[in-house]
Amino acid sequence: MQFKAGQLRRVAGASVPVFRHVGHNPGPMTGPGTNTYFLGAERRCVVDPGPADAQQVESLLRCVEGPLDVILVTHTHRDHSPAARLLQEATGAQLVGASVPDAIAQDATFVPDIEVQHGQVLELQDFSIECIATPGHVSNHFCYLVREEQGLLTGDHVLQGTTPVILPPDGDMQAYLASLAELLTRPLAFLAPGHGDIMRQPHAEIRQLIAHRQRRENKIIEALRKSGPASIDAVVLMAYDDVAEHLLPWAAKTLLAHLIKLEREGRALVRDENWELLTHEGN
Repeated sequence: MQFKAGQLRRVAGASVPVFRHVGHNPGPMTGPGTNTYFLGAERRCVVDPGPADAQQVESLLRCVEGPLDVILVTHTHRDHSPAARLLQEATGAQLVGASVPDAIAQDATFVPDIEVQHGQVLELQDFSIECIATPGHVSNHFCYLVREEQGLLTGDHVLQGTTPVILPPDGDMQAYLASLAELLTRPLAFLAPGHGDIMRQPHAEIRQLIAHRQRRENKIIEALRKSGPASIDAVVLMAYDDVAEHLLPWAAKTLLAHLIKLEREGRALVRDENWELLTHEGN
């Protein structure tokens, strides 16, 4: 289903309606734009209000029916959280999320009224949200589970049609894979991502992500096996030969996350900025 920026449409939910608003920020890394979600029949909870843009905030305010109680953010990248402060100023809603880490591309304006914790349950109107820590893309990432619907709002942890960039040192490939594995243990009916469409086969989508990361790791290992010690710039051309050239700088960041994982596992090392496999790898 095609969505226009600024439109609000119901996308899921039987007893707890879930509405999607596509932001006014399309681009190579944001796709059609950042998804903002309104929850509940009275739309008194909003998740990921998006960038601090006057058009964005005005559009969101048109979607609010009555008081806005809570503004949740999955993480504090600049395409997800900066409008939270502006929306709070306009509505008085509480900000809920994790504090901003010391990392690149973070929204320094976000200061939560409620510092979210893993396993915390928020009781909102006639529904509840479980907060699930999902570090990996960044360290302060949370997914939010609408428990009555078994619907998971995934932010950038699980995206439709693409995979998230892992941004070391704050982003962590080991943590990312562990977070995905935890989600597989939960009963889920749908995934509502920060970018892209609703996903109706959540466990299959998550398994595909894990398999994709394993295939990429295998390509990295094979590239290092063939090349010997090599720089990240050299390895990315071999291991990400299926990625468009303009995306290679972002691929290099996720490549580094894979290499750091291999180093921690004792399977690779770096010397003089060149990465290499340890001699026992693959034997």
